[in-house]
Amino acid sequence: MTTARSGFHAGERAVQARAGLRERADHVGRSIGAVIPPVAARFLTERHTLVVGAADRHGDLWATLLGGRPGFLRAVGDTGLAVAARPVPGDPLAEALAEPARVGTIALDPGGRRRMRLNGRSEPDGRGGLLIDAEQVFSNCPRHIHRRTPHPTAPRAAAAATGSRLTLRQQLALATADTFFLASADPAGDVDASHRGGAPGFVTVLGPDRLRWTEYPGNAMYMTLGNLELRPSAGLLLPDWETGGALLLTGRARVDWADPAAPAVDYRVTRVVELPHATALTWTEDDAPPNGR
Repeated sequence: MTTARSGFHAGERAVQARAGLRERADHVGRSIGAVIPPVAARFLTERHTLVVGAADRHGDLWATLLGGRPGFLRAVGDTGLAVAARPVPGDPLAEALAEPARVGTIALDPGGRRRMRLNGRSEPDGRGGLLIDAEQVFSNCPRHIHRRTPHPTAPRAAAAATGSRLTLRQQLALATADTFFLASADPAGDVDASHRGGAPGFVTVLGPDRLRWTEYPGNAMYMTLGNLELRPSAGLLLPDWETGGALLLTGRARVDWADPAAPAVDYRVTRVVELPHATALTWTEDDAPPNGR
């Protein structure tokens, strides 16, 4: 049986101390395990999408979106997650996930405003999917999750667009976004994927290769900022809820601690991949933006 990664690494400890939340982090950290409990197994089975973060063969981090009908995610025993999906052609993680890889994942329920993270090691299952051996399993609070309902759509083939800078259209999409996902990793290569949300405009676009957003304490473990403390590489995923497309970025992040209660992340884009059809799903928004709870 897989065992959970023990304790917090030095970067996480440094950030927790800087924010004055080490005791709270220790308390919350006890919820991290390596076993998928029955309630989590049911939650995964009901999901339509899974965000996966990993490094490509160059060591650059990316986050991507996998999708399928409910049941495409399935717990295997106490510590395994079977994923009946792989990245679409043109996805920068298609090659990486065709081999054993360290991954961070997050399963999101926009309708019920729930999310859980499962990090570990992935390998191809020989049937066009993945099998992930869990090392960290834990849930997160519903803060900043926007309610949405999925709608299946017909898959279509379309070529990915790539570049090193954001187009004006891509900048506008980021500037009006209410949700994105972030992949980060520690120096040992263990990957984590996390959710970021807020009212449209919470991401500031400073130019064709520069973004900025404000962080909040969340669960106080600061796993993402702890990783960035030691390894600034990060991947950003912006889903296109209306088309099923996705904007994938890789780059480097620097955390500004001028306000320890709300540090800001400055993100410099180094590569851009736009997938016109990442999943065969579109989503409709069900309510007004969350009020922070």
